[in-house]
Amino acid sequence: MGNASSQPKNKTGRKVLSQKIENAKKTNILSLTEHKLEEIPDEVFHLTSLRTLDISKNKLQRLGKIGKLTELKTLNCNDNSLHSGGIVPISKLAKLQSLSLGKNQLEDFNFPSLPPKIKTLKIHHNSFSSIPKQIFDPKLRLLEKLDLSSNNLASIPAEISNLVGLNELNLDNNVIVSIPNELGQAKKLKVLSLRNNYIQVKSTNFTDMNPQPIPASVFEETLLIDLNLHGNPMTNTQLNEFEGFDIFLERRKKKKTTALTGGALVNMSVCGLE
Repeated sequence: MGNASSQPKNKTGRKVLSQKIENAKKTNILSLTEHKLEEIPDEVFHLTSLRTLDISKNKLQRLGKIGKLTELKTLNCNDNSLHSGGIVPISKLAKLQSLSLGKNQLEDFNFPSLPPKIKTLKIHHNSFSSIPKQIFDPKLRLLEKLDLSSNNLASIPAEISNLVGLNELNLDNNVIVSIPNELGQAKKLKVLSLRNNYIQVKSTNFTDMNPQPIPASVFEETLLIDLNLHGNPMTNTQLNEFEGFDIFLERRKKKKTTALTGGALVNMSVCGLE
């Protein structure tokens, strides 16, 4: 049943694996998390109707023939040993909507093109020093949630404006010092998390030589209601001097009123700063 390296070492593990694959023929859902897999078992590639596959927390270095699973909508590859060259087959998954590749060893180079129906992309805890250009492909108009936290990113390219459907952007735990004006073109953006970066203000007398690190366009031209700056070397007082911040606060106030009316609880602390 498949090659030896793709199977659990013990008999019980192989039996559990076989049973899960058999059940997946009926449910089109398969979880092989924590099976100590070094390769995806060949039997999985015969499940051509599979819609959800969880292969997280294994020892995978490549995704093999996963391109055969053309009905896949959700793929979780978190916590493996994948490099960018090992995930190339995901380009063939035309129906894929949710892709999780966190806690791997992905690099900027050799990153593959992404399926155009992707709505959620999680690539946190990897080895990116810059964001692969494939993530800003104009074809990814449906991308709503992007998690790039815990990499080594120092900047966000202007091409972020291509992600016209972006709703949530997580950039926590990087080395970012400023946000490009073009993020303001992501008109649907509601959530922006920048915790534990290096955004700071030398003077609130902003000029071309001393630009506002979070441009007014982000506050004024998007739907932003949730901004988290906790852990950055700046203060709430400085943030209140930002152009456009008053518009952001008014939008949040309206959201709070609506949420309270509906009985919901909303965290309205001012962006995590003191």
